Amino acid sequence: MSAVGGRRAGLLVAGTTSDAGKSAVATGLCRAFARRGVRVAPYKAQNMSNNSMVCHGPDGRPAEIGRAQWVQALAARAVPEPAMNPVLLKPGGDRRSHAVLLGHPAGEVSSSDWEAGRRHLAQAAHAAFDGLAARYDVVVAEGAGSPAEINLRSGDYVNMGLARHADLPAVVVGDIDRGGVFAAMYGTVGLLEAADQALVAGFVVNKFRGDPALLRPGLDSLERMTGRRVYGTLPWDQRLWLDSEDALDLEGRRSTGTAARKVAVVRLPRISNFTDVDALGLEPGLDVVFASGPRDLADADLVVLPGTRATLADLVWLRARGLDRAVAEHVRRGRPLLGVCGGFQMLGRAVADPDGVEAAPGTAAEGLGLLDVRTGFTAEKTLGLPSGKAWGVPVDGYEIHHGRVAVGGGAEAFPGGARSGRVFGTLWHGCLEGDAFRSAFLAEALGLEPSGVCFADARERRIDLLADLLEEHVDTGALLGLAREGAPEGLPVLAPGGSGAA
Repeated sequence: MSAVGGRRAGLLVAGTTSDAGKSAVATGLCRAFARRGVRVAPYKAQNMSNNSMVCHGPDGRPAEIGRAQWVQALAARAVPEPAMNPVLLKPGGDRRSHAVLLGHPAGEVSSSDWEAGRRHLAQAAHAAFDGLAARYDVVVAEGAGSPAEINLRSGDYVNMGLARHADLPAVVVGDIDRGGVFAAMYGTVGLLEAADQALVAGFVVNKFRGDPALLRPGLDSLERMTGRRVYGTLPWDQRLWLDSEDALDLEGRRSTGTAARKVAVVRLPRISNFTDVDALGLEPGLDVVFASGPRDLADADLVVLPGTRATLADLVWLRARGLDRAVAEHVRRGRPLLGVCGGFQMLGRAVADPDGVEAAPGTAAEGLGLLDVRTGFTAEKTLGLPSGKAWGVPVDGYEIHHGRVAVGGGAEAFPGGARSGRVFGTLWHGCLEGDAFRSAFLAEALGLEPSGVCFADARERRIDLLADLLEEHVDTGALLGLAREGAPEGLPVLAPGGSGAA
């Protein structure tokens, strides 16, 4: 463990906006610090995401955390644990979210009680941070959204609320590809109250394309006007997408190249765990696209119905857009279909929610009728890390679901689910990440020969590439020193937030 002047060593990676690059910078720093022999842990006090992962809690039970923090733990060469993402909010609608606290369900949070309803979550989150900081040399904490969301500051425990709790220095990441990055960076600091500003040590520019010399005058001006350092500028690189925590960048996940076979992934409104198809995107014989309409499925060789946070609601959406008929026609033509978790549940004969877990109590609907299975939702969530065999090769994955699926006699066995002809369904997220199983499935479904692609190696190469770019273009040594020593004394207070603020 490491403490300097009574504080624990750590760094808050904040951002001007959502999707500014906080996750990428935090992931890269975890790997860069780990390379230097530092025992580093990732942390995000609160995620709002339907993209999650299963790890083991301190009691040995399976627990759920955000996918981004699970990947950051891999980058840090640390064992993922619930304390790294103590609060996970899974949107169930526009105004309510299902809360996961330290890996397990903890009721709901609504927009109407946003501050009061989260006080116990804040206490648990800060305690989790303190525990990590006591066991690791450095904690790299990722913020959420923007710290300049001043309407939420009184209840904030993720951005400057966390920084104040742990006396963490913060760097602000801005996405220059969106435009307006200098105003966003200056404004982020300027809107904060004086005590928060005192912890913001500088900036990192993300996704820059072009000649760095053209950017230099702006960086110099930003440093002069804010009295804070720009620690570096990360270049844009299309190879850098990682397991994301939300669906903002789905279009950016499309494969590039001239692949012969098209995989169409239905972009459900409440899509979850869409990283299930990342391994398909690495296959040289496939082109993976996200589809929202029937025409997008017409020329698909393989259709995937992914997971969803609201199976019944997304089933209604599917029918309203005519995608149910397009899926049925795809199967009628003898082409393969894969459903994962919620997508698998849609393929059955019926879906029911008697207790109102995902919909109004008593809600039920006919499924697409392509598999002889029936799903009923229960309040108890299933979390697991199952394994098995198929086609003579090992297969494993992870389970996160409330639905209990009963398989009828008209279905054939399939890992984590059922199969009927060329229609496959499984509750096991991540099963396609296993190279042997993915190859066997693609041979069965599309007649493809094994490509030799190793998904785990590809993920490691991406993490290492990200760390390499940070080492080359960002002063990671200075950021490590910042994490250890804390924010510099005497940072200027910018108006208007610093005017009379305490």
